[in-house]
Amino acid sequence: AISHSFSTIAIGGFSTHDLSIGYFDNIYIEIVAMVFMVIAGINFGLHFLVWQRKSLIHYFSDIETRSFLLFISLGALMVCGLLMLSSTTTQNPIRDGLFQTISIATTTGFSTKNFSEWPSGIPFLLLMSAFAGGCAGSTAGGVKMVRVLLIFLQGLREVKRLIHPKGVFPLKLGGSPVTPRISESVWSFISVYILIFLAMVLILLVISDLDFVTAFSAVGACLNNLGPGLGGVATNYAGLEEEVKWLLMFAMMLGRLEIFTLLVLLTPSYWRR
Repeated sequence: AISHSFSTIAIGGFSTHDLSIGYFDNIYIEIVAMVFMVIAGINFGLHFLVWQRKSLIHYFSDIETRSFLLFISLGALMVCGLLMLSSTTTQNPIRDGLFQTISIATTTGFSTKNFSEWPSGIPFLLLMSAFAGGCAGSTAGGVKMVRVLLIFLQGLREVKRLIHPKGVFPLKLGGSPVTPRISESVWSFISVYILIFLAMVLILLVISDLDFVTAFSAVGACLNNLGPGLGGVATNYAGLEEEVKWLLMFAMMLGRLEIFTLLVLLTPSYWRR
């Protein structure tokens, strides 16, 4: 209980059993885990504000939290719906689909079923949800929901500018204006994130015999601090070559330190006095 509570709040995904949470086959344990995975995916500064002011309204007034909960809800509906259409995949499509969606979307990595064996569209849908991750200030990995939200809002603004070339459309997040400096940093982060991801996938394909699905999911799982992947890394990474493991370890550090922090440390100009 202690091990799984730490692993849930820290969104580590480690278990005391090889079958992870699925070892217990207990719906009540899964419900508790799902609730606290969602809680751990929300900004801990917001949790402190709610506790300090003793009002849950702050969760619903925060646009990032609302977007995070909506993202998980829509993902769960899609996954559960697809599993129900494929009745031979699992006997409990709603239970398994909901748990795996929350686990993967929050980058926790707990599992009750081997989701890599589900119909081809679902594993990739779950894996891509991990790229968004949780909220800023949470223990989740991924690019963080606030950055995804800002990219989406900037995309909508560009569409409006095309329709109304002379219009002025300030970028706002939850009613607060977003400075050009912040929007530039978001674009820079997303661009570098994607470039590093693609570069690592290509390097893995060159230096090893991994297939594309395994290389793609391995880099995605490590860069997003998720854990389980698809193909050859669906269960573990033990069979990978040594140079592949070194690259994936570097990907894990990049993802946990959000790329720029580690890149700055590797820049010679940073160490000059």
